[in-house]
Amino acid sequence: MPFLTSKLNRRSLSRNCSYDLALIANVATPVLLLGAVEHGPLGILRSLGRLRVPVYVCESDRWSPALFSRYCREAFPIPLGDCADHELVRKFERVAQRIGQRAILLPTTDAMSVFVAEHADELRQWFLLPEQNAGLVRSMACKHAMHGLAKRHGLATAESYFPLSRADVMNFAARAVYPVLLKAITAMDLWHGLYKRVFIAHNAAELMQRYDSIPDSQRWNVMLQEYIPGGDDAVWMFNGYFNRDSECLAGYTGRKLRQCPVYCGVASLGVCETNQEVADESKRFLRSAGYCGPVDIDYKRDPRDGQYKVLDVNPRIGASFRVCVSDNGMDVVRALYLDLTGQKVVPGRPLEGRKWLVEDLDSVSCIRYSRNGILMRHNWLQSYRGVEETAYFAADDPMPLLPMCVIDSRKAASRIAQRVRGGLQSVRRTRKVQDGIGRRHLPRTFPE
Repeated sequence: MPFLTSKLNRRSLSRNCSYDLALIANVATPVLLLGAVEHGPLGILRSLGRLRVPVYVCESDRWSPALFSRYCREAFPIPLGDCADHELVRKFERVAQRIGQRAILLPTTDAMSVFVAEHADELRQWFLLPEQNAGLVRSMACKHAMHGLAKRHGLATAESYFPLSRADVMNFAARAVYPVLLKAITAMDLWHGLYKRVFIAHNAAELMQRYDSIPDSQRWNVMLQEYIPGGDDAVWMFNGYFNRDSECLAGYTGRKLRQCPVYCGVASLGVCETNQEVADESKRFLRSAGYCGPVDIDYKRDPRDGQYKVLDVNPRIGASFRVCVSDNGMDVVRALYLDLTGQKVVPGRPLEGRKWLVEDLDSVSCIRYSRNGILMRHNWLQSYRGVEETAYFAADDPMPLLPMCVIDSRKAASRIAQRVRGGLQSVRRTRKVQDGIGRRHLPRTFPE
């Protein structure tokens, strides 16, 4: 899709460059990103790099798109998920010595956000950090704890259930109103090889089948949530940054136009739109909870009662934060940089109607929407009007498009291999049934 978006990127860059370089007076403080998976960290790199902020990255995957960006000053191949906490702290100390000055430490995943908050006292010797409450960050990163936190602070949420066993799931399945979402409580893939954390079950049999497909070691990480009716364009996003006094220095709202996976995924096409009710409720909740730092919250309007209900909360910069940009070039990560370096944050007015696109994800979601009869070909093309920025391709930074293609190819190959293995297993089970062999050992969901 670069051939469709290159002109849009050039137009957006030419308009933005006139004020970008004047937005932050002092750009001497470097930034260290912890993790660079897919498009979110790449957006952070570009947002700060275009202001000439030196940005470094800790990431062990050599095919991470962010590592191919011209704005990546240096990469440190640290396996963030495979080190003990004390070992990781020591590694970050050595990285700080390599950088040569105190840098802003910016986690890009929920797990790293919790790690940084819990080890802030040690890390603050070498890095600049928001003054976060570790327990609050941990609660916001865990959907089970976040559900309780939202209830205590009067924030409307989608009804959720947290089963402790298969019997609990069976009891829930018998009385549930479908469809139902199966989600991961903490941010990790439940279905290895499918790169998915969420599935939609349309009936009790599908719910049990999905649950049974989850490895035993991951079943503690399952939650069941009501599916709020309405299209994906009823999902709203709030991206904000809160200072040490829980004051919102920059807060913007946007709306998802499409998601990937469809109906329960991340934004693949979003538009910047002001929703004062969502913004006010987010600020009230986070001020009441005493939160400090960047945050990304998803809501969906429930047509049954008119309420905006929380779907997900991330105590970090959201992957789709670049949907929302103001007329002076401000976004959430730039607000964070200004605040932590003692500079004034001028939030500006959001650019209403500005669209942001994730090229590969949106291509997949459009195919699915079209198969379901929701998206027609002419509507598909019209939906790209107003796109001013794409997640991977940029006229001034085109190289991250290459690793995106490599990553997508690897995922496609993994899915194909898993389907082939699943098909062979299904054939073997069918032959056993036909031969009358091992019938009692078949899973309960297999048709007799």
